[in-house]
Amino acid sequence: MNTYYFTEDHELFRQSFRAFLEKEAVPFIDQWEEDRRTPREIWKKMGDMGFLGLSYPEEYGGSGLDFFYDVVFNEELGRCNSGGFAITQQVVQYMSGPYILKFGSEKLKQKYLPGIISGDLISSIGITEPGAGSDAQNIQTKAIREGDHYIVNGAKTFITNAVYGDFIVTVVKTDPAAGAAGVSLLVIDQDAEGISRRKLKKLGWHCSDTAELHFDNVKVPVENLIGEEGRGFYYLMNGLQLERLCAVPAAVSGMEKAIEVSIQYMTERQAFGRPISKFQVLRHRIAQLAAEVESLKAFSYLCCKMFDDGQYDVKLCSMAKLLATELCEKVATQCLQFFGGYGFMESYPMARMYRDVRVGTIGGGSSEIMREILAKIIIDDVGYQSAGKGNGQPSKILKAASGAEKGSATATIEPSFDNLLAIMQKQAAKASPLGKTLQFNLEGQSIALDGRGEVNKVVAESIDADCTVDVSMQDLSALISGKLNPMSAFMSGKIKVDGDMGVAMKLQELFS
Repeated sequence: MNTYYFTEDHELFRQSFRAFLEKEAVPFIDQWEEDRRTPREIWKKMGDMGFLGLSYPEEYGGSGLDFFYDVVFNEELGRCNSGGFAITQQVVQYMSGPYILKFGSEKLKQKYLPGIISGDLISSIGITEPGAGSDAQNIQTKAIREGDHYIVNGAKTFITNAVYGDFIVTVVKTDPAAGAAGVSLLVIDQDAEGISRRKLKKLGWHCSDTAELHFDNVKVPVENLIGEEGRGFYYLMNGLQLERLCAVPAAVSGMEKAIEVSIQYMTERQAFGRPISKFQVLRHRIAQLAAEVESLKAFSYLCCKMFDDGQYDVKLCSMAKLLATELCEKVATQCLQFFGGYGFMESYPMARMYRDVRVGTIGGGSSEIMREILAKIIIDDVGYQSAGKGNGQPSKILKAASGAEKGSATATIEPSFDNLLAIMQKQAAKASPLGKTLQFNLEGQSIALDGRGEVNKVVAESIDADCTVDVSMQDLSALISGKLNPMSAFMSGKIKVDGDMGVAMKLQELFS
């Protein structure tokens, strides 16, 4: 037991969940793979046992537990050696449900969250389109408001749970001319009139369902909008790290399982009069793989601990996702080689792992996208530092995303605390009341905004705010003047936002 991260209660939960999976899931996965479908009954059983909604609030049926219960959950799913089985609930619990929990209205929460926690409802996340994969801000699916409904037209593809599921958290354009600033999130029930689906045949993940969806004048109630219109792209940026992070523990435990079964096979398989586990080249290969997996495991626990502590670190999450999925391919290939011809047979475990891991470097942000995100953070950060610029903050994210501010640098603003305070007081007074409290932490000094009254009040003090933004005075000056592109800073994770992300997303109103 790793007592540094896991308590005795975590390990008791692990034992219980592993026993459940070994009885209710693992013996049937081969058949589910053949059927190309996992029966819904398993999710209902899982919900009845309290294995779903681990970190969701108790008021919706969740358990309100810390994130390391979710780490255990994903590790045990990874041991099942079925990416198709694991991905179904990963999509529900970590890739679609959180958007409703974090940004949805109370009505949406009451309607959908109890069902995904009980196992009665299966959800999807609809981002990818035939012509837009990782470039989410250029999606083409439109949702045009007409009275009390949005009329949705467009298509999505590679959508997990979209055949046998119940609803889709769908990325749409509510303002097609506004770029990323026109992106919104809608909950669309899958039985709505005008939705057609085509089940896709995949290389792996056979027991999960994946579909191409078409929306033909689908009517969606306005109340199904998640959060606010035009904020969808930033909700996604806030949620994608969890999507990527939850895949890492499952990948690590899957690789550990592959090494475990390989060692067992190698001790039993004889060649030239001795077990093949005695051949140095194979022993050293196992040793190398085990070392790499164990190192990644330690790194992944660090990332999970930071997430559990509320630290939003795009850099480390992207690194973990990149390294885990790339290493999965290596482990699957080399472990299959240990089995020789038997590794190529469906009756042996490595054939399925070999198929299933291949999508890891594509889904949830491809390896190429992960490397580009990291390059922006690592390389562009060097450029920012050489120009005297450090962390940024999302004061003009929406305008920058839509192209309204590109190349619109104005006069330089003196980056002194008193000057920035005066400018913020002036501009905040002209903006609509924020409705909540906000604090900027500027190199040891603080500026607080109280927007709960009839006008926004800005003072030089530290408060217990709904949202805090860490930013250097140099960067705040550059952001206000338009010299620093806040979209790049936000996307790369250089801004430090703690608390209510919805407040940070309204900062444009203060500086427009």
